[in-house]
Amino acid sequence: MTSDNGKYAIDLHEVDKVYKGKVHALCSIEMKVHHGEIFGLLGPNGAGKSTLVKIMMTVVRPTKAKGTMLGQPIGHKPTLARVGYLPEHHRFPNYLTGRQTLEFFAALAKVDRPTRKKRAASLLELVGMSEWGNKKISSYSKGMMQRVGIAQALMNDPDLIVLDEPTDGVDPVGRRDIRDVLIKMKDQGKTVFLNSHLLSELEMVCDRVAILVQGKVATQGTIDDLTADSQRYEIVIDGQEPSWVNEFGDLRAESRANHQTVLILGSTDAGKVQPIIDRLRSTQTTIHSIKPVRESLEDLFMRAVTDPATGKAYQPGAASTKRKKKRAGEGS
Repeated sequence: MTSDNGKYAIDLHEVDKVYKGKVHALCSIEMKVHHGEIFGLLGPNGAGKSTLVKIMMTVVRPTKAKGTMLGQPIGHKPTLARVGYLPEHHRFPNYLTGRQTLEFFAALAKVDRPTRKKRAASLLELVGMSEWGNKKISSYSKGMMQRVGIAQALMNDPDLIVLDEPTDGVDPVGRRDIRDVLIKMKDQGKTVFLNSHLLSELEMVCDRVAILVQGKVATQGTIDDLTADSQRYEIVIDGQEPSWVNEFGDLRAESRANHQTVLILGSTDAGKVQPIIDRLRSTQTTIHSIKPVRESLEDLFMRAVTDPATGKAYQPGAASTKRKKKRAGEGS
C-alpha cells in the first residue's frame, strides 16, 4: 500500500454544489475519513450523497470544494489512479464476459497485461463469480453485476475504494459476501468509502458514519459515539415496578405486557447493575433478561432526518426551496 503525508484518507472542506435554478445539492460539506477504516455515507433520497461521491471522483464539477484525497488535492490525477470506484447504476458492455470486463477496466487503469489477467482470476474468486467469469455480462443478474462491479473497483489494487450503493439489488447471501470482501480490504490496510441506504449493512461493517441531510452533514463519528446518550442497561422482570426504584438515581421503570416490568438503568457501567440484581434476588423477583442497549443506526438516522418542528422527515429539495423563499422575501 502506498503511503501519503495526509492525516486523513479523505479530508473535505466547504464542498458546495449549486445546480441550475439555484438548487443547492451540497452546502459547506465538512467530512474526514481516516486511513484504513470503513466509512459509511448515508442519508435520505435527494440528500446529495451521490453528488458528493461524483465530486470526489471528478465526475461532477463542484461549485466550490477544498480538501484532499490520499493527501493530494481533490481531482489530482495521479492520486485518482490509486482509487477504485464503483458508480451507482453502473453499466458494462453486454458483449464482454465478466473476466474481459475486469481486464478491460484494468487496462484503462494502466495495469499491465500479466498482472490484470492474474488479478481478474483472483478477484472473480473473491466475489464468488469464478464459475461465471467466462459468461457474457448480458446473462448476469443485477446482483451478479454488483459483484463484478466491486471486483472491477479492485483491479488497480487501490488504496481507497469508493463504492456507491454496492449492495443494490444483491440478495442477503450476496450482501454477506460483499461485507466479507470489504472487511478483507480493511484488513489489508485499505480505506473503504461506502454510500448506501441499507442501514443494517452499514452498521455491521462501518467504523464511522456521516449522515447527510438536505445537502449538509447532520452528524458524523463512530456509531458508539453518536449513540452514547442512548446507551443503557435494560432488566426485564416479572411483576410490577419495585417500590425501591427511586433509591437508584439512574434507574427508572416501564410497564410491559404479560405483567412484566423493564428497569432501565441510564448507564453503561456494569458495576452499577450488580446492586440492582442483588436487590431483585433478595425479593425473589424473576429476572427474564439483562442486556446493554443503545440506539440502532436506523434510530440514529431517523433522529437526524426528522424535522423537530413537524416531527416528519425532511423532504428532498426542501432546503433549497426554503432558501429561495428567504431570498424572495429579502428582495421584496
